[in-house]
Amino acid sequence: MKILILFALTFCSSLIFGQKDEGTLGDYDGNGTKEYAYTKVSDCSDDCDGKCETIIYFSDKKIKPFTIAPAKNGTLYNLKDLNNDGKDDIGFYPDWCTSCWHPLYVYTYKNNDWQPLVAPISTHCSQWEDEKFPIKKDPKKKGYVIITTSVWKDDDIKIISKSVKVN
Repeated sequence: MKILILFALTFCSSLIFGQKDEGTLGDYDGNGTKEYAYTKVSDCSDDCDGKCETIIYFSDKKIKPFTIAPAKNGTLYNLKDLNNDGKDDIGFYPDWCTSCWHPLYVYTYKNNDWQPLVAPISTHCSQWEDEKFPIKKDPKKKGYVIITTSVWKDDDIKIISKSVKVN
């Protein structure tokens, strides 16, 4: 119920103040309670001038927020528990004013701080249009994820996948 109220307040404030808040529910600290993750953009014009930082906040104020820059907002993903530590991991796909190449950032909450689970995954919008999501658990190898990335090769955009160990 608290999460529903928080979502309603956040949504209403975005309508009133003209802010774009995107969010997702998940158990990011592994305590068995769902938290709402949401974004706020700092100092970014429609032309991507300024600092263009996106801060990811959590409804549980004990969970430390973190910043992605440059980013003119973006999309948050609850990636579930990719590394089998009992906590949902979070992904962030930033918006920007130019180019179709954007990384997917993947973070895990460890020792009360957010840490990259894998290096940023290079993606092209064609990969997203083809519904080839950049990361998922490897069903054949425990402790591994399958990373699907876009690369420029032979004068074309290629989408490749590989299995990678996560800690």
